[in-house]
Amino acid sequence: MTTSQILSEKILAALTTLGVEVPDPSRIQVTTAADLRFGDFQSNAAMMLAKQAQKNPRALAEEIVAKIETDLCEISIAGPGFLNFTLTPKAWADLAAAQYASANLSVPQTASPRTIVIDFSAPNVAKPMHVGHIRGTIIGECLSRVGAKLGHKVIKDNHLGDWGTQFGMVTWAWKKGVDEVALETAPLQELLRLYRSSSEAAKTDDAIREECRSELVKLQQGDPENIAIWNRCLELSRKGLDVIYDRLDVSFDHWMGESAYNDQLAPLVEKLQSTGLARESNGAVCIFSGETEPPKKDPFKVNRDGEWQDFPMIVRKGDGGFNYATTDIATVEFRVNEWQADEIWYVVDFRQSGHFEQLFDASRRIGHDQVNLVHVSYGTILGKDNKPLKTRSGDLPQLGDVLDDAVKAARAVVDQKSRLDTEQEKEELAELIGIGSVKFTELAHHRMSDYVFDLEKMVALEGDTAPYLLYSYVRTRSIFRKLEGDFIADPEAFAVTEPAEIHLVRMLTRYGDQVKLVMEDYRPNLLATYLLELARAFHSFFEACPVLKSEGATRESRLLLCDLTSRVLKDGLGLLAIQAPEKM
Repeated sequence: MTTSQILSEKILAALTTLGVEVPDPSRIQVTTAADLRFGDFQSNAAMMLAKQAQKNPRALAEEIVAKIETDLCEISIAGPGFLNFTLTPKAWADLAAAQYASANLSVPQTASPRTIVIDFSAPNVAKPMHVGHIRGTIIGECLSRVGAKLGHKVIKDNHLGDWGTQFGMVTWAWKKGVDEVALETAPLQELLRLYRSSSEAAKTDDAIREECRSELVKLQQGDPENIAIWNRCLELSRKGLDVIYDRLDVSFDHWMGESAYNDQLAPLVEKLQSTGLARESNGAVCIFSGETEPPKKDPFKVNRDGEWQDFPMIVRKGDGGFNYATTDIATVEFRVNEWQADEIWYVVDFRQSGHFEQLFDASRRIGHDQVNLVHVSYGTILGKDNKPLKTRSGDLPQLGDVLDDAVKAARAVVDQKSRLDTEQEKEELAELIGIGSVKFTELAHHRMSDYVFDLEKMVALEGDTAPYLLYSYVRTRSIFRKLEGDFIADPEAFAVTEPAEIHLVRMLTRYGDQVKLVMEDYRPNLLATYLLELARAFHSFFEACPVLKSEGATRESRLLLCDLTSRVLKDGLGLLAIQAPEKM
């Protein structure tokens, strides 16, 4: 139980003793104080319940304080009735000891575990990942790790775009001449070359466009040669994608692409029609509005020329083909029925918001109203010109190239400032810093904000950057390399008295609450910001409180503080999917 939870329980107990009925105990909350001059924690419980208790808020606050018995803190009242809690040095030491002894660093485990399916990354097969995949991939991996840390059952699914028009084009170009050597050495680049060559040819030649369409139809009808090419594309794409995911330290439990649901699409549309949820319109089968929401809130309505008109979701096209809307509905059905999902999170670009509003509405009307469907949307990565990041040719930069550039920038910093000896050590550190910098820059921003992709700032040792955090971790570990003999930890030896010590413990013990907060609005930036604040608190402590030069109990306690800081930083960076080096 966290400190804020303990104090909340004490307020509730006091209110019970006073005979004040609390309709919703969960609203009695103690939060971290916004201004440390007034204490470490605060609560507005007295102000919230004063009217119900028929008392002046400050008078009720005084009665609550009189009924709370604790040696954990000193309690004061501010303004009209705020309760302020200032923890004693002994209480801080006890909290640090409990956190140190905790295998999960006092991160609270959820009382009601959920099965959460997280759909993220989702690149298209036969195409390299580009810079647009950074945000979804990194945010999704972080949320997956945080969810699991809190005790939820997390299922990570990479919903690949492995079916559709591009395969007709790739198959046509493949048959015209595929480079087998290139397929083995750079599979995604060769598949992209095939796609681009057919795409360009089809733009100016109607006959070629029809041939590509014919190849797609043959694939959809199960032609053995085209199926074999398609399977080879999947195999090669997975090989190329794994290289990127390995560099990013990202993994999935499932790779359920669009093709996995092909057999379910026709029966699904039949069910939608038989239940009246979908109907034919101009040859296509569509889902229309349920007419239960005002037009402004209805995803199946659109305002054209001042009039609200139908904006249906097409689930079967006029030519009999299905689309990704049909597949997405089938995917919800599968995840609910087969994986027993309580929640499904889609970590996808904000530009898909309209589609997900329709998908979620349709899924609820089908009968999946018990599952929590969430679109975890995000903004755009910008170049230094404050426009969406693109290459000189106007294409989106490939993700592999972006990571290579980040590592190259990190290597320049390593060569300039690192104390490592061997070339291999420097290469490994540059890879770690470069990849970590890309991740941290992403996660340090609110997911809905746009940000400028500036490699020089990202890999700098100064500022709110990944290298600064990594250096902070390394600094906590360097102390122990200077020790003579092994460090034998005794959590009972924590004893904090200096302001810098107390503030460091204050920051350390906030870790569990900060991890929990990430899930409330799917915001990894809260954890990233916390880690920066913790690092700053450690540096202040390190400058103000000598560690190795101190003696006796003080030295032992400060060593424990360094070790606990090290563990929290490493664990927090791990939740951000950032690896921490032992030396820099």
